[in-house]
Amino acid sequence: MTSAITAHQLKRSFGANDAVDGVDLDVAVGEIYGFLGPNGAGKSTTVKVLCTLLAPTSGEATVAGHDVATEASAIRLRIGVALQDASLDGKQTGRELLELQGMLYGLTDRDIRTRMDDVIGLVDIGSAIDDRVESYSGGMKRRLDLAMSLIHKPQVLFLDEPTTGLDPVSRSDVWTEVRALNAQEGMTIFLTTQYLEEADELAHRVGIIADGRLEAEGTPSELKRAIGTDLIVARVDGDPQVAADAVRDVAGIDGVEIHGDEISCAASDGARAISGVAVALDGCDVGVSSLTLRTPTLDDVFLDVTGAKLSASHRTEDGDDR
Repeated sequence: MTSAITAHQLKRSFGANDAVDGVDLDVAVGEIYGFLGPNGAGKSTTVKVLCTLLAPTSGEATVAGHDVATEASAIRLRIGVALQDASLDGKQTGRELLELQGMLYGLTDRDIRTRMDDVIGLVDIGSAIDDRVESYSGGMKRRLDLAMSLIHKPQVLFLDEPTTGLDPVSRSDVWTEVRALNAQEGMTIFLTTQYLEEADELAHRVGIIADGRLEAEGTPSELKRAIGTDLIVARVDGDPQVAADAVRDVAGIDGVEIHGDEISCAASDGARAISGVAVALDGCDVGVSSLTLRTPTLDDVFLDVTGAKLSASHRTEDGDDR
């Protein structure tokens, strides 16, 4: 089996509304796949279908080699799911909740002890595992929820906005843990997120869904390259026309524009061209106060595909995603 998740013309409708409208997916074993979309785009509905929480209206999908419509029990034994809002009993300790989760998956006492040691190390809970959950911070609760989704060693892990509401340090810690799970366990991870930098940092490939359809897919660098060129921006002290004329014939520069005291140089590979721009500017009679390279970002991609910035769509998604 080379694909951990597949979907072909997957649809899920609620009355006349097509929340998921013909989505095609092929996520490889061992891949981290980032799934982005504005509110109401259909990403939570897609995840619920893949996790067998909702039945598809039509189309096909498989997870870990099993059909979501006919083999739900087999899929549930092979996946881990960490939802955005973890439902954890605050009166129990982390260890008690992990033991209960292992029992629900039919693990033996010996297997539970072994797996508990593994997941506690992976998600860095430490001695807090024996404290009541009501004493945990938000970041610690998120780590415990992740540990519970890993106790049975799933083949595929679904993470629904795993760092929403966390401080920057806790967010970075979760990123480290996700990378470790992928690298050390070879785990396939399907990640929905509202943070574009998170997808850029973690995902091998990214899919952007809008109005129930997968509108763009590729590696972060491929998607960024697809929407435009790099920009080398120089702020000058002097005549900007002189500076523009000096850099116009530099190798790799596709065009030059003047905006006030700045010149913008378009380049297909800005990192390669910027040294030539710097040399050309140094050789003309114009002072340069700053020289910066701007490459397209995933935010630019998202805006191009959906017409909205993802950062404007912060919310809880469970209830309002179609």
